[in-house]
Amino acid sequence: MSETQTQTTHAKTQAEDRAQAEPRPTVHVAVYDTYADWETGHTTAHLTQHGYEVRTVGATAGRPVTTMGGLRIQPDLALADLRPEESALLILTGAALWDTGDQLAPFAAKAEEFLAAGVPVAAICGATAGLARAGVLDGRTHTSAAPFYLGGQPGYGGAERYVEADAVTDGDLITAGPTEPVAFAREVFARLGVYEPHVLDAWYRLFHDSDASAYPVLMAADPSNA
Repeated sequence: MSETQTQTTHAKTQAEDRAQAEPRPTVHVAVYDTYADWETGHTTAHLTQHGYEVRTVGATAGRPVTTMGGLRIQPDLALADLRPEESALLILTGAALWDTGDQLAPFAAKAEEFLAAGVPVAAICGATAGLARAGVLDGRTHTSAAPFYLGGQPGYGGAERYVEADAVTDGDLITAGPTEPVAFAREVFARLGVYEPHVLDAWYRLFHDSDASAYPVLMAADPSNA
């Protein structure tokens, strides 16, 4: 092996050692009974591939929850133990429970805590209704399933800030409707700086539009992108 090759190998080993020694940023995903499994799959899969640790948060850590698709998830930690300073992002998923009462209100309150601390929150589907009832959407541009869906939520006063879009980012808050898991992921990746803009555009074109011309762009940037 030449001296140049030896130096290159040594530098690579040092970089890998630093990567292993440095803690991975953590993204927290709220989980509860009737959680809509499909809404966060793109988001969590690609964040995991790009150096993030994904941890689940339940009302309690000791009781498994059952998703809308029938999967059982054992939360990694309890909501009461979640601290904004220990997280890069909180994801609130959709669930039937958002529409049947205030059982999930503590998760909306935690989202308020995150936003107050300057830590991003991403809410999709029914979770936007929970944020609407908590007044979180009133001063922020946002979207959801439809205007009338949020308009029927008690405590919601943000109708003038509602926009018809697949997904919306306003500062530290990301919102999306139930049919836009790929756009939801796109906004999360943009907010966290996971991809360069041209790579993110290619990622969205591939996974949302099935645009085969986007695949070489992703592969050229990083084979793990696809």
